[in-house]
Amino acid sequence: MKILMVNKFLYPRGGSESYMLYLAEHLKKSGHQVEFFGMYDESNTVGNSAGLYTQNMDFHSKGLGRFLYPFKIIYSFEAKKKIMQVIDTFKPDIVHMNNINFQLTPSIIYGIKKKGIPLVQTVHDYQMICPNHLLYNFSKNTPCEKCVEGSHINCIKNKCIHGSAVKSILGVIEAKFYSWLKTYKKVDLFVCPSNFLENKLLWAKGYYKGKTKTIHNFIDKEKFTNTDKKEDSYIVFVGRLSKEKGIEYIAQTAKLLPEYRFSVAGSGPDEGMLRDIPNISLEGFLTGDRLLELMENAKVLLLPSVCYENCPLSILEAHCLGVPVVTMNSGGMAELVKDGVTGTLVTNPTPQGIALKLKETIENEEYYNNLKENCKNEKDNILSVETYCDILIGEYEKLVAR
Repeated sequence: MKILMVNKFLYPRGGSESYMLYLAEHLKKSGHQVEFFGMYDESNTVGNSAGLYTQNMDFHSKGLGRFLYPFKIIYSFEAKKKIMQVIDTFKPDIVHMNNINFQLTPSIIYGIKKKGIPLVQTVHDYQMICPNHLLYNFSKNTPCEKCVEGSHINCIKNKCIHGSAVKSILGVIEAKFYSWLKTYKKVDLFVCPSNFLENKLLWAKGYYKGKTKTIHNFIDKEKFTNTDKKEDSYIVFVGRLSKEKGIEYIAQTAKLLPEYRFSVAGSGPDEGMLRDIPNISLEGFLTGDRLLELMENAKVLLLPSVCYENCPLSILEAHCLGVPVVTMNSGGMAELVKDGVTGTLVTNPTPQGIALKLKETIENEEYYNNLKENCKNEKDNILSVETYCDILIGEYEKLVAR
C-alpha cells in the first residue's frame, strides 16, 4: 500500500512527529511505501519524491514575509496546491494527516479530497474543538471547555493562545472558519488516542459520528522491559516543565513531603518553579538508556497534569516497567490507570490531595506490591507498534475498498 504521511514538521520535534516517524518506519519495514508532506526545514529527515514542501514559516522572523502569516495560517493556497502535486507524483492509496494547523492549515483537506483519496487523521490534541488545542485556561491554570459549550469569544477574552489577544483572535477566526465550512466532515476516519478525546469530538459535532475510532498509543515494548530494576525510594516525573503539566503541584507537593525525593526529567518554561527545593532533583531532558534507568528504578511515576492529557506515553512506559502511577482522575490519564490496580487516581486535585495519595500508595506495602504486580501484567494490554500497524492497515483497507 502507498501511504502519504502529512505533518507540518518533518523531523523529530514533538509527540506527533515521533508518532508519525516511528509509525512510518514500521510501515516501510512491513513492505508499504511511505512518503511525507509538510513544511520545508533544514532539519527535515524525511520527504517526498516530488521534492515539494511548503515554505518555511518562522514566527520569530523579522522579514517582510511575516506580515502575510496571519492569512497563511488560516488558509494556505500554497499547501493545497503542492499536496495535490505530490499526490499526482506519488499516487498514494491513502493520506494520513497528523498535526497540520497553522503551517499547513486544513486547506489541504480540500486538495486531498479533490483527488478522491481516502483521508485519515490522527487527532493528537483538542484542536478541532478548542482554539488553543488543550481545553485549558492558562491564566487560571484550570481545565476549560467554554469554547466547546458556548462561544469562542472566551478564547479572546482570556487570551488563551500564548497570552496574546492577536493570536487568540486568529485562532478563533480559524476555528470558526472551518467549523462554518464543515471542513473536517470530509475526513473519512479520525484515529483518537483516547476514548475521552473521542467522546469530546462526538459531543461537539454530530458529523463526527461513525468516523471515529479509539486506538491507544503504542510504545516500543521491548525497550521498556523491566530487566535489571533496582527500586529506589524516589518519585519520578517525566514531561514538559510547564504549568498545564502540573509543575506547580509538584513543587508544592514536594514541600509537603520533605521525607521523599522527587526526580524530574524534562525541560520547559516553568523549570524555575522547581529550583531551590531541597528534595527535588532536576535531571534535565533525558532520552534513551538514561531515561529508562531513571523511570524503571523509581518507586512511582507522578503525573499531576492540570490539563486533560490524551494518552500519555509515560504512563504506558511506567506500566511496562512495573512502576505504579499516581495521576489525576481526569482525561486520558484516568483511562489508562486503573485506580487501586495499576496506580492511584487523585480525586482532590490539590497539593494536599496529591501528597495524601502518594503516601497511601507508597507506605501501604501490601497495596503497593499489588500495584507493581498488576503493572507487569498490564504490559500485555499495551499496544506494540506491530499490533498498532495491523489495526491501522485494517482501517486503511476498509477505506480504500469503500
